[in-house]
Amino acid sequence: MSMYNETVIEHFSNPHNVGDMENPDGEGVYGSPVCGDMMKIMIRVDENDVITDAKFKTFGCGSAIASSSIATDMVIGKTIEDALTVTNKQVLDALGGLPAIKIHCSVLADHAIKSAIYDYAKKRGKTYKGLEGFDPDADEEDTHHGCDMETALPEHLSDL
Repeated sequence: MSMYNETVIEHFSNPHNVGDMENPDGEGVYGSPVCGDMMKIMIRVDENDVITDAKFKTFGCGSAIASSSIATDMVIGKTIEDALTVTNKQVLDALGGLPAIKIHCSVLADHAIKSAIYDYAKKRGKTYKGLEGFDPDADEEDTHHGCDMETALPEHLSDL
């Protein structure tokens, strides 16, 4: 029996929104040097502060790729303020759960999205309540223990 459910397997095998974005409005990179998972999330935002597109490139395990895929799905069509309310728990719930040792992957997605929005806000001179106290360079508190690279990275995700 697989330790991953069908939703996780689907988002790993056929990730949504993977790839580059030319001239993104915001870009966030976040990862763990301890386990090696790295996420880059790029967003495009319209004049009404709605995220109209999001792309990602992730170097990491299947859980990291699935978390990136579903997290980008979750923010497309949301306002910046609404996207800032997306939590790692919501990413986990949307995936139908992850093994306990892989929960940190949803935290990476949450942080990478916030980092992309932070970059967008900084470039535009905007402030958002959801970014108060957020530091894109801060490490999450020991969320990466026990990580491994249990799957080979698909070729289309290799160049962050």
